[in-house]
Amino acid sequence: MLHPLRASRSRRSFLAACAALAVSALVPGGMAAQPPETLTVLFIGNSFTGRHTLSAVVKAMAEAGNPGLKLEVTTLLYGGRTLKDHWRLGTQNFVNHTTLKPAEVEATLAALKESVARDPADSYAKQAITRQQELLGRLGAPRRKWDIVVLQSYRDDTQGAASSYLEYAPRFAALVKAQGGRTVLYETTPDTQHATALVAAPDRAPVLAKAKLIAALAARLDAATVPMSLVALHCQTRRPDLTLRFVNDAHLNQTMAYLTACAFQAALFGRSPEGLALDTVTDTRYLDAAHRDKDRDNQPIKRIFSARDRADLQRAAWEGHQEFLRLVAAAK
Repeated sequence: MLHPLRASRSRRSFLAACAALAVSALVPGGMAAQPPETLTVLFIGNSFTGRHTLSAVVKAMAEAGNPGLKLEVTTLLYGGRTLKDHWRLGTQNFVNHTTLKPAEVEATLAALKESVARDPADSYAKQAITRQQELLGRLGAPRRKWDIVVLQSYRDDTQGAASSYLEYAPRFAALVKAQGGRTVLYETTPDTQHATALVAAPDRAPVLAKAKLIAALAARLDAATVPMSLVALHCQTRRPDLTLRFVNDAHLNQTMAYLTACAFQAALFGRSPEGLALDTVTDTRYLDAAHRDKDRDNQPIKRIFSARDRADLQRAAWEGHQEFLRLVAAAK
């Protein structure tokens, strides 16, 4: 559901002005040269954002790396859904919040109700109806402007030029730009995350091919990017003993969540996460009711990273980020 981690509105007018100024002061590979006191961030995605409450890990790392900064983080998630699905479900209304008209929400509600009438098992449309009704009821209140909108991929970026992510990310990005915000592309990599330690070097060719596709999109949209296929490749090369997904669950594990938060730090602020002291990621799904302290692989649900692991993950994220920037530059 739509979930604000922080909802303080104190000094909103002043902070909004600061945010608009800072987000426009871009540095290569990052969001702003001098981050404002507060940034409002909307994450659009599915369980690859929801797992480990990843947005909260990103928030903690961003605030640790930028003393005085506060990230006001909101998530809008539908399990297993892509950006194309989000568009059908009306997520664009949340992005377009500052100028949204009641008639637009009502049109979305009508379309969603038609979807449910055609397919009563369409649980996503039912969820979306509830969210749109709540949104309609809030239109009379002060409108929220997003400084940053994160667009998560999930298997909709693996079909090359035919990928639906390449069609729908620009649609969302156009709305973000019209609202005065900045788009961040969060590229997941479920097909290259590994569940057991590697015994051979990973295949670089398919990762690089996909990274070039995303880099071209980032260059076209002027979007910051969290390029997890390339970042994961650097981690797999540097530390093949570390695994990036669960054995008994296809999602990113605590290590991949930490690596992703490091990559967000690089993408948002154009600075290396190296040296940050954040050392803990806790999964949000436990083994069973009798073992709430264990994750799906029957390991401790809270992972505390050693100094070596932190340093290697932070370095891999920065190396992957820098290589991706070179791909973006080549695509321009």
